[in-house]
Amino acid sequence: MSAEPSSPTRTAAELSRAWEELDTREILRRAHSRFGPRLAVGSAFGKDGVVLLHLLRTQGYDFPVLFLDTGYHFPETLAYRDELARELSLSVVNLSPSESVDAQGARLGAELFARNPDLCCELRKVEPMRAALRGYSAWFTGLRRDQSPARAATPVVEWQELSSDGAGVFKVNPLARWSRGAVEEYLAGSGLPAHPLWGRGYPSVGCAPCTRAVAPGAPEREGRWAGTGKTECGIHGSAWPGRPSLGLPTPALAAD
Repeated sequence: MSAEPSSPTRTAAELSRAWEELDTREILRRAHSRFGPRLAVGSAFGKDGVVLLHLLRTQGYDFPVLFLDTGYHFPETLAYRDELARELSLSVVNLSPSESVDAQGARLGAELFARNPDLCCELRKVEPMRAALRGYSAWFTGLRRDQSPARAATPVVEWQELSSDGAGVFKVNPLARWSRGAVEEYLAGSGLPAHPLWGRGYPSVGCAPCTRAVAPGAPEREGRWAGTGKTECGIHGSAWPGRPSLGLPTPALAAD
């Protein structure tokens, strides 16, 4: 009798166990061997993402870098993205929501981020990323277990459902075991420029309306969606069942 075929979820769990104690560079090598060339990197050019991008480039990998251009980024983030793209010769793919900020405001009302941050993130982050990842077998992220309690159980490899029809992608988190201190130490020795906001109280930088500066030594993600109780945008769940229901249609994705 032939063995029952392994499900993607089971395969991801097996890979995660096998890769748990590996050096980060070896995880990158094995992921490239297994999934390349249909492999991408998701990055908002935060500290962890920059470490990951630098590791990949110094190992000679040139994967597409998926950047969610939400329309709400700090100008410093967009300038930093462009600076790092030049510095590391990155192949950045800017993913745009289906509507501009003005068009979304005309349809749903201004400042949706203040009234319904979950829906705003769904429209401006989750949907564009979900659509883009359908073109890949796997993607890298800079998730770490010590970033927040919500990320404490982050596996090295996981299966992420993209839709109810069974489509999905393997998500590889090579920095899962890294500490905040290890990230800072790596960046200090990398010779790379720093995001201008890191030194101004923003250890984690998201969209401008939803990110606040924090006191020195505060949890690094404390300034994200400050005062709302929200801790994640939604792209790092194991499954993406769809937007919070408001009975609203969605135009087709635009990407450049």
